[in-house]
Amino acid sequence: MAETPDNKDDKKFNFFNDFNRPGAGGNPQNRFMRNFILWMIIAAGIFSIYFFSQTDKRGTAKISYTEYLRLLEQDLIKSAVIKKSQLNDYEFYGELKEQVTIMDGGRPKQITSFITKLGVLDSKTEEVWLSKGITWKYEEGDSPFWGTLISLLPLILLVLFFIFIMRRMQSGGTKGIFNFGKARVKLHSNSQNRITFKDVAGADEAKYELEEIIEFLKEPKKFQRLGGKIPKGVLLLGPPGTGKTLLARAVAGEANVPFFSISGADFVEMFVGVGASRVRDLFDQAKKNAPCLVFIDEIDAVGRHRGAGLGGGHDEREQTLNQLLVEMDGFEQNSGVIVIAATNRPDVLDPALLRPGRFDRQVVVDRPDVRGREGIFKVHTRSIPLGSDVDLKVLAKGTPGLSGADIANIVNEAALLAARRNSDVVTMYDFENAKDKVLMGIERKSLVISEKEKEMTAYHEMGHALVGKLLDGDPVHKVTIIPRGRALGVTSYLPNEEFHSWSKDYIEKKIIILLAGRAAEKIIFGNLSTGAANDLQRATQLARKMVCEWGMSEVLGPVTFNNQHEEVFLGREIAQPRDHSEHTAQIIDAEVRKILINASDKADELLRNNIDLLHKTSKILLEREYLDGEELDLIIKGEELPPINKKTINAIRAMKFNGNNEEVSEIKEENNN
Repeated sequence: MAETPDNKDDKKFNFFNDFNRPGAGGNPQNRFMRNFILWMIIAAGIFSIYFFSQTDKRGTAKISYTEYLRLLEQDLIKSAVIKKSQLNDYEFYGELKEQVTIMDGGRPKQITSFITKLGVLDSKTEEVWLSKGITWKYEEGDSPFWGTLISLLPLILLVLFFIFIMRRMQSGGTKGIFNFGKARVKLHSNSQNRITFKDVAGADEAKYELEEIIEFLKEPKKFQRLGGKIPKGVLLLGPPGTGKTLLARAVAGEANVPFFSISGADFVEMFVGVGASRVRDLFDQAKKNAPCLVFIDEIDAVGRHRGAGLGGGHDEREQTLNQLLVEMDGFEQNSGVIVIAATNRPDVLDPALLRPGRFDRQVVVDRPDVRGREGIFKVHTRSIPLGSDVDLKVLAKGTPGLSGADIANIVNEAALLAARRNSDVVTMYDFENAKDKVLMGIERKSLVISEKEKEMTAYHEMGHALVGKLLDGDPVHKVTIIPRGRALGVTSYLPNEEFHSWSKDYIEKKIIILLAGRAAEKIIFGNLSTGAANDLQRATQLARKMVCEWGMSEVLGPVTFNNQHEEVFLGREIAQPRDHSEHTAQIIDAEVRKILINASDKADELLRNNIDLLHKTSKILLEREYLDGEELDLIIKGEELPPINKKTINAIRAMKFNGNNEEVSEIKEENNN
């Protein structure tokens, strides 16, 4: 709701009234502000009392002793009051017989009374006053209480501030020095942003395992009647972005039992023993609310393998892990407390943490397959108006290897692109652009490219596409020479089916297609460019894996040479011993080189045999800058291309022409060339 000026004033006025609301004192921030304001009011009151007690002095002018002697000699003083101060001197408060002008700071000033200090008061001084006709009296000076209070006020304020800080540290919350050992755990309840298993797609096996855990907590007798025991823990394993934390949030939304969540990094602190103390406090809270669920995110922060670090000294992290092991399955049984943990580094976890009795079940939350991706698209497009041309199955096929977080990002980018075009719906055109933007980067329209470089890029990309068509590999989805990210051109493919294992022939075709762009440059221009750097890298990786990991070399046979010796804390590919001889390493290099050279020769042969088709398709790509798979098939068949493709037509129909038409004109110009 937009705030009006009246609303803002009300909020300012209610800032202090919030402290009087029920439950406001439970908020640590409100309690801190209330105590701070209280002490400030007390200090202001002390100064105010002292200030007002001295109001009788504000109308009295202070003069020097010399000025006092002049007034005394001229017989201008009428009466006086003498007070003894705390410094054992005397203050002379004099009333004048008439208004007198004195010099104060170089300026004349009219006074009728004055005050000055007398160092010594004796009988001779009194005789002088008597001779001048001055009447005087003695009064007690400032109260010793106020003088002592003023002198001790800085110390008093320092002590009060220290007491306030100590009370703050001992009070509720997790930021006090005496609350370091308290676990920073959050207790989740059914809120408005409740997430259930309906909001999770692409992880059916994990959902099934967790649904069984929830059902066990709701109806334990159903499983215990045959002697079954409640599992102690479930470990969710998988790459980043696959939905491990989302599954835990769905469990919190589905379960009617207390759900505690904490991060693995919350156990670790700069003080020794704090991590173990927080683990004990976490399970103490869980036992009081049993049956309940405890979720530990990124458990590898405290669950790393013990004894693998350098130095060999006492490790605070290991102490925390030891306490976690004891709490999960130690001498004292924790019945009714189920621990759910998530990590994307299961290889570094301690074996004692993974044994049955602690984490009884290890659920792999892998990247979704094509059906899982389609389900994720459906979940994230529930609240988005889709155009009639949007096909979620095609989108799912065109995003192999992407995680749920990647798909959510694509849907969000598509909605933003459609909103930028003033469209009422999100079309397939938006999804395709969003996918390209997420996978390859934003279009670099401002990049200045020479015509020669554009032509070389067109032949390079069409070399990939043509060889892919001729080898009957993965169908070509689109070819473009519009720069995106760090690439000057892109050729993308749309697999017909999801492959979980690759054959040798399929891998060899992929290598040939990767090297076809470089071969096209060499055939047409008789020269090579740096544009094939990424292609060479990917092709070399595939060839090396064929030889070293997959046993696809006829010379070396069914032997693997992939080293898996990794130090947990030294990182990957550091200090790895080689388990084969130098002669074998030379053979491996020769086999990898042989695979790559044969693939390059095959790509060169295919393109030379179809050189006319390469020239034709490259020139069309150079003119239009973009070709999809259907248009490429029409060119190969010898048919004419339409002036504009269907996706762009649907995108234009979805636009609001009464709005900003700048983007519309850009699209029309790009597709009418």
